[in-house]
Amino acid sequence: MRIADVLRNKGPAVVTVDPGMSVSTLIGELARHNVGALVVTENDAVVGIVTERDVVRRIHERGPDILNGQVADIMTTSVFACLPTDTVDSLAETMTERRIRHLPVIVDGQLVGIVSIGDVVKSRIGELQTERDQLESYIDHG
Repeated sequence: MRIADVLRNKGPAVVTVDPGMSVSTLIGELARHNVGALVVTENDAVVGIVTERDVVRRIHERGPDILNGQVADIMTTSVFACLPTDTVDSLAETMTERRIRHLPVIVDGQLVGIVSIGDVVKSRIGELQTERDQLESYIDHG
């Protein structure tokens, strides 16, 4: 299965934030959209990603005053991304090796989706269920 298939099932919607947004507003956006990460864009270009983990770690390191700071102060700027043509298996490997839970999907510099580890697991479970159903059908009718 390819990432394009995952996006087709979940949809291409991606919530983005501006690097100048306050961290406290960011927290509200994470909660409002019930997501663990938001892609940071500036002039339609991906400039970072910010996760709940980034927020928690920065509060621990710098104290609660970071809530008045900007997303740019806490975001990860080294963003790993994937393509719609990548396989779910290769993405699972990348996510596991690099300990990444969210990967933007970028084509020709344009953000076209985001894939989470949950999406990868859901996809893999679906594949296993299909294989199981096919094997059961083969046994029953074979």
